[in-house]
Amino acid sequence: MQGLLLIDKGKGITSFGAVAKIKKITGEKRVGHTGTLDPMATGVLPIFIGRATTLSSFLLEADKRYTATFRFGIETDTDDITGEVLSEKAVNITGEEISLALKHFTGEIKQLPPIYSALKKDGVPAYKLARSGQEVKREPRRVTINSIEILKEFDGKEITVDVSCSKGTYIRALCRDIGEHLGCGATLSALRRTYTSGFSIDETVPLDKLNSENISSYIISEERAVENLRSVEVTLRQAVRFSNGGQLDLERLKDDFNTNGELVRVKYLDKLVGIGVVDTEKNHIAIKCLVNMIKEK
Repeated sequence: MQGLLLIDKGKGITSFGAVAKIKKITGEKRVGHTGTLDPMATGVLPIFIGRATTLSSFLLEADKRYTATFRFGIETDTDDITGEVLSEKAVNITGEEISLALKHFTGEIKQLPPIYSALKKDGVPAYKLARSGQEVKREPRRVTINSIEILKEFDGKEITVDVSCSKGTYIRALCRDIGEHLGCGATLSALRRTYTSGFSIDETVPLDKLNSENISSYIISEERAVENLRSVEVTLRQAVRFSNGGQLDLERLKDDFNTNGELVRVKYLDKLVGIGVVDTEKNHIAIKCLVNMIKEK
């Protein structure tokens, strides 16, 4: 079994747990997700199955979109409602002040990742270090908030927003920083990823709906994940060569290649053989990853 599965991850299960369930249903050992969702978060989680897992890294760079609810007047150690409460303050802010704060955090900003996160230090996730009582050293990093739009107006306690952002953005940290900016603190009380890597929530299937009898009907072509890359058609001989790790001579291909380092889809008939990297200096396309092995007929 091979391809791409777009699931709507439910609340209370980790991304790793979702992958484990798909492994059990499909019987396939090679299963991987792209872009971790916290257990409390729901929404779009692309999962690759079989040799398609080699494409996982190509989705990590994409922008994402979330529906998030910020609860003001409370701060937690995880920056979301599942954590231990660190402080509670009176909420004496207005909707207008919140709107101005949202504008302040739109664009390129510096963000300090949460203490409890999947970021790794010496191969160990930060949340494991934090839970064991070890100090977690964090460095601010630049992320981009494309837009923040209010979906549900401030009710004196919470506000619900739509956030479009770059890779690496922590919505928990964004909520925390906005609360700090307003002087009353804030923590994330709900989060739903509605879009990532070109896939929207409308294309997903709830994880708890899948079983061994119906899962194949929800698996789509892994090529959907890399449709943004240029397609290069090759002959059977070239496809076999590429499958075996060989390079493709640019002069033997019909297309013009002027961008060194360009990633392209290498295709034989209707099948995605893999992803190649253009090397204009050496005049060839080298293999980046192999998705489907093509053999001599």
